Amino acid sequence: MANLPVKYLNPFTDYGFKKLFGEEPNKNLLLDFLNELLKDEQGPIVSLHYIKNEQLGSSDLDRRAIFDLYCENEAGERFIVELQKSKQRFFKDRTVYYSTFPIRDQAPKNDWDYQLSAVYLIAILDFVFDEDQAEPEKYRYDVKLTDIDTCKVFYDKLTFIYLEMPKFTKTIEQLETRFDKWLYVLRNLTEIQAIPPSLQEQVFQQLFETAEIAKFSREQMRSYEDSLKYYRDLKNSMDTARDEGKVEGIEIGREEGIGIGREEGIGIGREEGVRTVALALLREGMSEGVILKTTGLTAAELAQLRRELG
Repeated sequence: MANLPVKYLNPFTDYGFKKLFGEEPNKNLLLDFLNELLKDEQGPIVSLHYIKNEQLGSSDLDRRAIFDLYCENEAGERFIVELQKSKQRFFKDRTVYYSTFPIRDQAPKNDWDYQLSAVYLIAILDFVFDEDQAEPEKYRYDVKLTDIDTCKVFYDKLTFIYLEMPKFTKTIEQLETRFDKWLYVLRNLTEIQAIPPSLQEQVFQQLFETAEIAKFSREQMRSYEDSLKYYRDLKNSMDTARDEGKVEGIEIGREEGIGIGREEGIGIGREEGVRTVALALLREGMSEGVILKTTGLTAAELAQLRRELG
C-alpha cells in the first residue's frame, strides 16, 4: 500500500510551531498547554497576551535575544516557550540568558522594592541532552534554584522546564492524562490520519483543524514548505555531522594512540561535528543568526570558518 500523504503540519518547524501556538486566534491552544504543563505548579492561568518576541539589551554591546514565543498572564507572570530542533552547544546557557530579559523587563523606572513576578522558560526539545541519555524514561526536567544540602527550593519564581520529546514513546492506548495527550500530539502529529477517539476533545479538534495542510492558503503553503525544507536540511546536516563526528573521534583516538574507548572517541569528535554542521549551513547560505543559534558557535568562530571557505 502506498504511503498516505502527510495530513497535518510538522509542529517542530518554525512555521508549524507558531501557527499552532503563536497566533491570536489559537491563543487558547497555548493556554491549555501551559495549564496542563503547570497544573501542579500554580492555579489556572486565565488569560495570556503575547509580548513582542524580540528583546534588545540595554546597550549596543548586548546581544539580541529572539524568543520563539513570549507571553504574560493576568498576574504578570512571564512565559518564554522555546522550540529547539537540534542539539546546540551551550543551549542551557542560552535559556538562562533568555530568562534575564523578562526579569529585567519588570523593573520600573521609578522607585522599586525589587519584588518580581514569576518567570517560566519552557523548552520543547527535538533531541536528548547527552547527559540525560542514561534516563530513557525521564523526558521532563523541572529546574529551580535549590539548596544543594537540603534539596529545598531556595527561590520559586524562576523555573526552567525542559521536555525531551524523543523520550516520549507512549502509544495512544497508554495516554493517562491531558498532558500526555498534548505530548503525544506534538510528537506524532505528522503520523496521524484519523483523529483517535481519545483526542476528540474541543481543544484538540481545534488544533487538528488549524494544522490541516489542505486548508492552507497558497501563501501559507509556501511559508510552510520553506520552513519544512529548512527543518529537513538542518536535520540532515546534524545527522551527517553526528555520523562524521563519531568516525572522526574514533580515528583521532587511534592516531593519538592513547587507548581511548569508543564512547570517548565519539566525545573527541563532537567538536568536529559542530564544525561540520556550521560549514554545511554556510554552504547552504543560511544566515549568521541561524547558524549561531543552531551550533552555539561564537561570532569569531563563525568568521574563522567563513575565511576557511574563502
